[in-house]
Amino acid sequence: MITAGCDVGSLTSKAVVIRDGRIIGSAIIRSSSRPEISAQKVMDEALEKAKISQSDVEYCVGTGYGRDNIPFVDLARSEIACHARGAVWLAPATKTIIDIGGQDCKAIRLDKNGRVEKFLTNDKCAAGTGRFLEVMAKLLGVSVDDLGKMSKKSREPVTLASTCTVWAQADVIQYVNSGIPLEDVGAGVNNAMAGRVATLANAVHAQREVAMTGGVAKNAGVVKALEKLIGHKVTIIRKADPQLAGAIGAAVLASDVKEGRA
Repeated sequence: MITAGCDVGSLTSKAVVIRDGRIIGSAIIRSSSRPEISAQKVMDEALEKAKISQSDVEYCVGTGYGRDNIPFVDLARSEIACHARGAVWLAPATKTIIDIGGQDCKAIRLDKNGRVEKFLTNDKCAAGTGRFLEVMAKLLGVSVDDLGKMSKKSREPVTLASTCTVWAQADVIQYVNSGIPLEDVGAGVNNAMAGRVATLANAVHAQREVAMTGGVAKNAGVVKALEKLIGHKVTIIRKADPQLAGAIGAAVLASDVKEGRA
């Protein structure tokens, strides 16, 4: 059986194709202003890698902020449902999920059967989102992933006076212009990000095992700072790119529907 998932987010769009429980194609692209165009483009790339056509896909689930505008999906599901399903598929022991997306951050606690028990979302402010890190990384002249490598070299991380993106930008510019080592500024950015996310994780009473999904999971500096703040080790997903977790969950949910499990 071949199923697919398509996750159209504010910054990136992701697609995954699964055949009999194995990923055979996936893609990540930058989202455009038209969700339907982003969805078709990223799905075409995933299908090409899988060496199949769209007509071979038996069922497709869409998710992300643009899920209601994806023309080829059979069903649209929330990001909470898809990230939960994707995280458990990637790391079965998962009890808490922290997902940092482009414009929001989610903390999700699961029950013993892997079902969503409680969740909180920060979608009112860019602080604690992928957008926050992207803005700060650009100011420092590095990629978001390189912020993690940079913070490993820090000896004296700076403290940002505010996690508000606008005020934090002013802090970062001031530190850089004052000659503070970039690695100390980068570590301060990662710590500020982790602090914001930890507030959500602690509010849902994060339980072991904690898994992190979304592109920020590839930033080792944020992961390390988050572990200190929530008191739990964060599982690093190795089975697939953690940025694909929502699309993977959508594809797995599509299989669940076809096999009568959902």
